[in-house]
Amino acid sequence: MASDPDPASEPRNVPSKAADHPSGNRAASQASVPDLARFKPNRRAASVAASVPPAVEPGVPPGGTGLSKPTTSDQSRVRRPGGRLPSSPAVGTPAATRRLIVNADDFGRSSAINQAVIRAHREGILTTASLMVNGAAFDEAVELAKQNPTLGVGLHLTLICGKATCRQLEIPDLVNARGEFSNSPVLAGTRYFFSPTLRLQLAREIGAQFAKFKATGLVLDHVNGHLNLHLHPTVFEILASRCFEWNIRHLRITDDPFALNARLASGRWGYRLSHAFIFRRLARRARRTLLGSGIKSTNHVFGLLQNAQVDESFILKLLPQLPPGDSELYSHPSLDEFPHEFTALVSPRVKALVATQGIQLLRYQDL
Repeated sequence: MASDPDPASEPRNVPSKAADHPSGNRAASQASVPDLARFKPNRRAASVAASVPPAVEPGVPPGGTGLSKPTTSDQSRVRRPGGRLPSSPAVGTPAATRRLIVNADDFGRSSAINQAVIRAHREGILTTASLMVNGAAFDEAVELAKQNPTLGVGLHLTLICGKATCRQLEIPDLVNARGEFSNSPVLAGTRYFFSPTLRLQLAREIGAQFAKFKATGLVLDHVNGHLNLHLHPTVFEILASRCFEWNIRHLRITDDPFALNARLASGRWGYRLSHAFIFRRLARRARRTLLGSGIKSTNHVFGLLQNAQVDESFILKLLPQLPPGDSELYSHPSLDEFPHEFTALVSPRVKALVATQGIQLLRYQDL
């Protein structure tokens, strides 16, 4: 697998409106945050929701028929269902070309999820996975990732519904006595937005999660957040202000097109409308902030509005209508929860349709 190029070798502009945030010393250990006492993220008075409603994170399940395991001779590319490798990324890619990142969130949360992720990568269309560095099966996930170098692994930043990396004494207002974050996205999001003390502790915890990921030796394929909380205004400003130090090169900008989703699925209109509206605004804000930074993302992200219903039927309807350009489809494969999402990723019909549609499968690092 190609190693990440040295950030210093490429000109990268500080994200818009984040230049006043301390970027830290890139050569310093990421485990420490020496400048936190001066860290004051720029709170905009924009009318963006103070909290991000939950994009409920499931897991995913059994089933699946095996095909051949992807070869690893070319670690910089990802295998297509027909055995062909996608062309190398980005510059000069025709506008009509459709490329798709297929991601699994919650990698490392449980062994059942880990096994589903690896099977979906070897036997199906999965190209990347997002690692929870404090998940109960984190060590197993890291080992499996190293055994499968064609799988792109990113950081699934967890600041809600999970455990922290820092000790409770370091972030006393973020976690309970057991070191656990709140399970209420609305309550947590409101507190994160309005409390300067919490912003300092969030910066410390985020830095610790990046440091723990770096210690694995894995290439950082991308960054996103549990329940997509990485787009919360406060959290996103911290990420933007420290993007060089943490070597953030690829970031999920969660923007699931409602008009297309409405043609592909039905029901739960309240959930889908509210999430489409809120995340469209957050996505626009994030894109403005990152303009000129060199941080790459996809044009579209699918999966948010499905919320544990990324099944075979949905994917079969989505693929023929996949927009030109680069897209991401994310789900939550596991062998003990939401089996329909796992079986969808290894479905022979899905794999055949990817091939016949001429859709190129890739990772974030291939953009």
